Amino acid sequence: MSINFSKNAWVILNPIEQEIKRKIEAVGTPLKDWDINIYRGIVTGCNEAFIIDKATKNALIKQDPQSADIIRPILRGKDIKRYGYEFAEKWLLFVPWHFPLHRDNTITGVSEKAEQEFLKQYPAVYKHLLQYKTELSNRNKAETGIRYEWYALQRWGANYWEDFYKQKIIYPCIMASEPCFVYDEDQHFTPAPGNIITGNNIKYLLAFLCSKACYFALRKYYMGGGIEGELKTNRLLILPVPKPTSDIEQQIEKLLNAKKYDEIDIIVYRLYGLNTSEIEFIETQ
Repeated sequence: MSINFSKNAWVILNPIEQEIKRKIEAVGTPLKDWDINIYRGIVTGCNEAFIIDKATKNALIKQDPQSADIIRPILRGKDIKRYGYEFAEKWLLFVPWHFPLHRDNTITGVSEKAEQEFLKQYPAVYKHLLQYKTELSNRNKAETGIRYEWYALQRWGANYWEDFYKQKIIYPCIMASEPCFVYDEDQHFTPAPGNIITGNNIKYLLAFLCSKACYFALRKYYMGGGIEGELKTNRLLILPVPKPTSDIEQQIEKLLNAKKYDEIDIIVYRLYGLNTSEIEFIETQ
């Protein structure tokens, strides 16, 4: 038995766990050194106002077809599984600060002009949110009605919101029983505490993140926080993943498309240089 110290945490490892960790770190490059970005999901401050069901979505669009422009499908943490998701027909009213004048950089605080434009351009969504004006106005008192309008999302990804429209990985920040990462190219948004990963080699990274070897490593060496199964961004960023050759990346993408996940696990074990006894150990955990 040995104690392994890192910058942020320490774990007690037996010899085989220590050797697996050594091999993973010997061949992998920490995700912080990859060409990727990890961003937090949208913070509404009042889910009951901004997250709607299918019936409400359809009613808003029936009242005003333009409502569809700001209604986005979402994946919540509970919807995301290993390699896939179960869409629960939940939708987000995507209303940035100062909407619909959110691209006007001269607006620095609450804007009556923006509110009037919102009412004019999206009357059905405005009326829907008006039902929750008291709850929405009672959010962060230092910001609501000061930095942004009562009807706006609390945090809308001002510097990265367009990344929700790109190919990405979506994952919850708590996963206790399986690696819950899914590839998305259908422009789903996610509410916090969900996160997204965008950048290069996204499908290849998905395969690793969902693999048995990486999930073992995450649970054993890199997860940690105040909640069991919590995956903090600063911990995920130190996960070592081998950089791919073009052949390996193509091979893994074909296996992903064919849903041959067991074969992906075998490739990941091989790329980490794990032997039979180490693989058997991981498989039994």
